[in-house]
Amino acid sequence: MGSEIIDALKSISINIEKGEYVAFMGPSGSGKSTLMNIIGCLDSPTGGTYILNGKDVSDMTENELAEIRNKEIGFVFQTFNLLPRQSSLENVALPLIYAGYNKTDRTIRAQQVLESVGLGDRSLHKPNELSGGQRQRVAVARALVNNPSILLADEPTGNLDTKTSYEIMQLFAEIHEKGNTIIMVTHEEDIAQYAHRIIRLRDGLIESDVVNPSPTNPREMAEKLVAKLND
Repeated sequence: MGSEIIDALKSISINIEKGEYVAFMGPSGSGKSTLMNIIGCLDSPTGGTYILNGKDVSDMTENELAEIRNKEIGFVFQTFNLLPRQSSLENVALPLIYAGYNKTDRTIRAQQVLESVGLGDRSLHKPNELSGGQRQRVAVARALVNNPSILLADEPTGNLDTKTSYEIMQLFAEIHEKGNTIIMVTHEEDIAQYAHRIIRLRDGLIESDVVNPSPTNPREMAEKLVAKLND
């Protein structure tokens, strides 16, 4: 900012093991968005290193980072970021185009992943023909289609109602149970409680890094909501 240098992150050190389910929390300006962008290879750190699956990605070129993003990281965004004129199947298959798959293999793989998130019968529907929860499931399927090392979710329930949020968090729980690594960025305390580890940031520093002793069970929460609505 002018002649003043602002450090978004200040000499932090974090290790995340394969198969973990981690939530990053922090107020605006805490550095969580910068950290998410570095983990997602959208930004490169001005100092220090970032080791992803044994590779130092800190000094990679833009083309090398693009390849890492395509193969190693699946992104899920609050606003879904689906192509409006493309079907669910075409949206999910998009990363496979950049990965070099032929059309037949892309179609088969995209359909398989759509079925795994419960949308096998919505493959030809466009985003405007789907509910918010269904759109987020398409976004999750797209994130998973390349079998990434990390599923990186930025406020994944921010645009969803309570019931649909529970359904998406149940989907995340099922993905985690299959051995996937999930890193979630959220400002919502109740959403962070679904994670098995919560890292809180403040002013570019790690305020706390704790194992969540009793992660919220999304299936139980959904059942409680249904019971409440039926009362």
